[in-house]
Amino acid sequence: VQLQASGGGLMQPGGSLRLSCTASGRSFSSYTVAWFRQAPGKEREFVGAIRSDGSTSYAEPVKVTISRDSTRTTVALQMNGLKPEDTAVYYCAAAQGRLITSRLRTPQVYDTWGQGTLVTVSS
Repeated sequence: VQLQASGGGLMQPGGSLRLSCTASGRSFSSYTVAWFRQAPGKEREFVGAIRSDGSTSYAEPVKVTISRDSTRTTVALQMNGLKPEDTAVYYCAAAQGRLITSRLRTPQVYDTWGQGTLVTVSS
């Protein structure tokens, strides 16, 4: 599967964003799809994930919702209450199967990555 992330841009503090991760080649039915983000000068960090069975897991504190469309070819990330510290490149990533919780937050587990979409939160 190949991934394409989209929806980034300049966002207002306090606003919301919706990012999309679209699969080409096959659906996400048998994959766990995660969102990570990387701010300048910082490590890549886990934001949340949706497993192949549709269950979700989020980083704390939870301020996002991850969903999958009915065709299972697009995974969306909805984030509310944006702050400047949410500025980062957001990546979607996929791994085959249903990942257990202890593995979800490890970037090395995911073998397919999208190109990233830049989100800048600024007034």
